Amino acid sequence: MSHYPALRLRRTRAAAWSRRMHAETVLTPADLIWPLFVTEGESIEEPIASLPGVSRWSIDQVAVRAKEAAALGIPCLALFPNTPANLRTEDGGEALNPDNLMCRAIRAIKDAVPGIGLLTDVALDPYTAHGHDGLVDDQGYVLNDMTAEMLVGQALNQARAGADIIAPSDMMDGRVGLIREALEDEGHVNVQIMAYAAKYASAFYGPFRDAVGSRGLLKGDKKTYQMDPANAEEALREVELDLDEGADSVMVKPGLPYLDIVRRVKERFEVPVFAYQVSGEYAMIEAAAAAGAGDRDALVLETLMAFKRAGCSGVLTYHAAHAARLLGA
Repeated sequence: MSHYPALRLRRTRAAAWSRRMHAETVLTPADLIWPLFVTEGESIEEPIASLPGVSRWSIDQVAVRAKEAAALGIPCLALFPNTPANLRTEDGGEALNPDNLMCRAIRAIKDAVPGIGLLTDVALDPYTAHGHDGLVDDQGYVLNDMTAEMLVGQALNQARAGADIIAPSDMMDGRVGLIREALEDEGHVNVQIMAYAAKYASAFYGPFRDAVGSRGLLKGDKKTYQMDPANAEEALREVELDLDEGADSVMVKPGLPYLDIVRRVKERFEVPVFAYQVSGEYAMIEAAAAAGAGDRDALVLETLMAFKRAGCSGVLTYHAAHAARLLGA
């Protein structure tokens, strides 16, 4: 190997064109998935206080956001419903309603922008009165197998409405295989499954729970089904199980605190890996920018580049539209 001064690593950094040419990782709008929160009503925008710059949108306005995403080159939206309080029940039955908020939003977006991808969340927490992702027993323990049966129905409900990617975020054992079998049996052979395979019981989810209206409802915590932040080998076991059961891609959630998991999953399985830059991560960037602790644009692009460098095929981020504008400038 050459040595200084024959080798000067700064040579290729000296000019902007050279830095672009030697970049090992490339970030484009096609790497972004934009999460959107849907609420009832018409012509509604409800800003979310704990997520500055993020709002809940009525279905007609979500369709407008879909057109915006398509124009920016963002290939896929992720939808999350803010189910009205009177429709949240102990068993989360509204998840199976073919005319629920999620299904109506799917149909409206597909009518407005047929070519955009739609990723839909499969879990019961937007529909339960207790805020958990599944059905609970008298002691508050989430029942795995009964919940999985509900999730199959929820997934089919969304696929029938036009969802392109089913994303089970519940962390129940075995649900990916059951959903895959049901999708195949009903002829939804091209509907993808992006499994929340390594979803941690994280302190970074607070603003999301505000957005979907579940923070004040949650009784207890989710540590009996979401993963312990101390564990990495367990994440690999979760990923392997979901892939064996028919997942097309897997997700690590949260994002930046778990880049080591992203890298290990990518190196071990060589499959499409996505990360969710969750609400708490977004809020911290916004708070840093508001406090003058960092440049917002630079923080957004650097963190997203970190996901790609770690091995992500794409990133779910509330900064998707802003980042796409920066990348297209």
